[in-house]
Amino acid sequence: MIRYLTAGESHGPELIGIVEGLPAGLPLTRDAITLQLARRQEGYGRGGRMAFEKDTAEIISGVRFGKTMGHPVALKMVNRAYEKDDDNWPTVMSVTPVDQDIPRITVPRPGHADLVGVQKFRFDDIRPVIERSSARETAMRVACCATARELLRHFGIQIGGHVLQIGEQGFGSWEDVRSIADPLAADGAEKLGRTADGSEVRCLDSNLTAKMVEEIKKRRKEGSSLGGIYEIVVTGLPAGLGSYVHWDRKLEGLLAQAVMSTQAMKGVEIGLGFEAGKRHGHQVHDEITWEQDRFGRSGNRAGGIEGGITTGMPLIIRGIMKPIPTMLKPLQTVDMESKNVQDTRYERSDVCALPRAVVVVENVIAPVLANAFLEKFGGDSISEISERYPVAT
Repeated sequence: MIRYLTAGESHGPELIGIVEGLPAGLPLTRDAITLQLARRQEGYGRGGRMAFEKDTAEIISGVRFGKTMGHPVALKMVNRAYEKDDDNWPTVMSVTPVDQDIPRITVPRPGHADLVGVQKFRFDDIRPVIERSSARETAMRVACCATARELLRHFGIQIGGHVLQIGEQGFGSWEDVRSIADPLAADGAEKLGRTADGSEVRCLDSNLTAKMVEEIKKRRKEGSSLGGIYEIVVTGLPAGLGSYVHWDRKLEGLLAQAVMSTQAMKGVEIGLGFEAGKRHGHQVHDEITWEQDRFGRSGNRAGGIEGGITTGMPLIIRGIMKPIPTMLKPLQTVDMESKNVQDTRYERSDVCALPRAVVVVENVIAPVLANAFLEKFGGDSISEISERYPVAT
């Protein structure tokens, strides 16, 4: 089964990732990973760091002649900001003791891990918390998870995401979204994702795109920030992945954990999700059909999962991202040392990171789905898996 670890700090010299459990013989190149990293850095409302931090991940083990060997895959990503931001970063983030006094950060920002991180580890400086809790970590997480995404793609399973709402601007209803998203996803979720990539804010509706951009401009002038709602669609999943037998094997629970483990996420739903609580049963449940010698559904309000198991319909996941808590217009806080009330300090950040976060979530759900797939059809090599699931592309 696939698992991965990341290491590194936001302004440290490198980010490191290790992916274990990929079967042997999977075509895997640096280009496939770089594609996802490039998509992660696109989108209106991004911060200044994106202007120079062009992420690429180097594969340093586990791949030979462009194919995995069944060994752990190790990845390395250099932080250009380590030298670009300030000549002092190598000292500030030194792994060895330093003789000089390094200025400490003692003013925690509301909405960040600053204060709780200090309380947990008993630091007298917030800098270590800022460095590891930063969304910069998602760069390596995307790189690691992109490897599992390639495994899914090899067997015809595609992932694509798009933005539904930013601030007050968004789609009116579930049906409005389905009328645009479903025809695109009918040709595979990657077509949906590519279409969304053509929008500055990854929205499939051009009129809404313009309104969302104006909303971001408005909040930027105010010194504030924005979050929103997004949707991830997965096509090509067979029925029967996951389990209803135990709580920790229910697929929607595992997917929810992956989504909620991503920085700034505050909610997740499958299919109709919270909307289902507003409707009566006949407006929620999808009737079962029998066509062309196979079972189907009259619709997909369940979002592709029933009882913790995939139905064979497209998987639909929605997530909610809060506004970035680092803003030009400060919030009130308390200095940890003096205990005096004061304004927050500003660390360079996005006004709206939602378009970029869509790509992160697209990728972090890939290992969850890949593990469910391997649990049912797995083997030590691609050729062995193909004997059990012979639809490799």
